[in-house]
Amino acid sequence: MKNLHEEKGMHRRSFLQYAGAGAAGVALIAAGCKKDRNDPMEPGKTGVTLDFKDDFGVLNYAYALEQLEAAFYIQVAATPYANISAAELAYFKDIQFHEIAHREFFKNALGQAAIGSLEVDFSKINFADRTSVLGTAKAFEDLGVSAYNGAGSLLKSTVYLGLAGKIVSVEARHAAYIRELISPNSFSNVEVVDMVNGLDKSRNPVEVLTIAAGFVKTKINVINLNA
Repeated sequence: MKNLHEEKGMHRRSFLQYAGAGAAGVALIAAGCKKDRNDPMEPGKTGVTLDFKDDFGVLNYAYALEQLEAAFYIQVAATPYANISAAELAYFKDIQFHEIAHREFFKNALGQAAIGSLEVDFSKINFADRTSVLGTAKAFEDLGVSAYNGAGSLLKSTVYLGLAGKIVSVEARHAAYIRELISPNSFSNVEVVDMVNGLDKSRNPVEVLTIAAGFVKTKINVINLNA
């Protein structure tokens, strides 16, 4: 017999699957926005460069973060922590597919302007330990939401802004779900919500990339951020 938490979990999983279907729809729309640059940015000895002189830089910034999140959840799903429940494993697999969809959306939308694949470093994470995995997932999701919130004002295209808004709403659902796993029946607190305006907190690209650098081996260079 399922307990109340498991039953509630199944409803959440259905909701996450619905959110993932929305992300797939966004990816299809992105195909129509695909553009190329004459100066594609590829990884090399000096890493990758995020040039914020136009929207391509912002999209590549989001692409970099989605690469990190997708890689994390792929690892979680491939090497589940000890005694993971069937429901939790199913949830993580759902989130994994969402993050892959987000990653591929940006890759396809950017075309030849996309940065290369980042090399991640998860040596600080104990994937065999539930507390370590959930704590990292919480940190990544909160970071992602704050990153999108902070980058919105940098986008000039209303099309890209609208699509980014759809993706960040899914990321926020992930964040809420992870918090529920850590502390059942919990709610957003001052860690993620600005109590002055009641909105999710935001971070600028420099703040976000400084935090993300602890999990990425590839050097990420930022130029023209205030252009």
